[in-house]
Amino acid sequence: MTKIAPKKVIITCAVTGAIHTPTMSEHLPLTPADIAAQAIEAAQAGAAILHLHARNPQDGRPSADPDVFAEFLPVIRDACDAVINITSGGSTHMSLEDRLAPPLRFKPEMASLNMGSMNFSIHPVANKIKQWKYDWEKPYVEGTEDIIFRNTFRDIRRILQDLGEGCGTRFEFECYDVGHLYNLAHFIDAGLVKPPFFVQTIFGILGGIGPDPDNVATMRQTANRLFGSDYEWSVLGAGRHQMSLLTFASIMGAHVRVGLEDSLYLGRGQMAPSNAAQVRKIRHILEELGHEIATPAEARQMLGLKGGHQVNF
Repeated sequence: MTKIAPKKVIITCAVTGAIHTPTMSEHLPLTPADIAAQAIEAAQAGAAILHLHARNPQDGRPSADPDVFAEFLPVIRDACDAVINITSGGSTHMSLEDRLAPPLRFKPEMASLNMGSMNFSIHPVANKIKQWKYDWEKPYVEGTEDIIFRNTFRDIRRILQDLGEGCGTRFEFECYDVGHLYNLAHFIDAGLVKPPFFVQTIFGILGGIGPDPDNVATMRQTANRLFGSDYEWSVLGAGRHQMSLLTFASIMGAHVRVGLEDSLYLGRGQMAPSNAAQVRKIRHILEELGHEIATPAEARQMLGLKGGHQVNF
């Protein structure tokens, strides 16, 4: 049976990510100052959770350097009450040691956790770009054709133990296909994951499940069967599928995730000028549908988080 829509909808904003490159949008935040400014604006627009990556401020390439994170995490913390969610996925080119360095140092309330190894590719985009701003971008994008994004059972167990049990961090469980939900169920059965679970179902990534409404329903039904009432469900639609898929999912009771990590656009042929613009748009849609938007405090309560006062930044 489908759960009744939540009283309050959590909006997550993924501010910069490691997928898109500087050439793809002039609005993608690259420096710590830009990441902080766009994150704070997104929170002010209604995002209760900020999903954060870092980039090399010189050329915009994805970075796992904790010192770069340290330049923007305290700024965001001091300016807003949003839940700060630090990636443990980093990028497909990073080792697990690199990916874990920032969250293990800063012990955030939340971190993302990818629930399975997969092909994760954006290589077709390279054929559409004739001139790149930086030398690293084209080989980075083309190289995703031959990259496996590694998240083995041992990797996942280590993250759950070292970051979850060791730091009191809870997770945004990123599930790119039906099998990832079963992987999560395995760790629940093993006693390494306790409710409430925040399950982020992701649609439209090349290598993952497609962005079809039937697939959204399948993921929802599977999660209901596996997790019952012990989870909060969120949906991410990649690229051009972002707003339409989130609208559909919200009617089914989903929380939502937007941000320039997931899509560079605000509408057909219209580049998003900021993360906050996407937050404002989905918030308007949600409120028109009769939903209320969760505050950071309400998100913390729903997800059983330890509180912003217990982080290490």
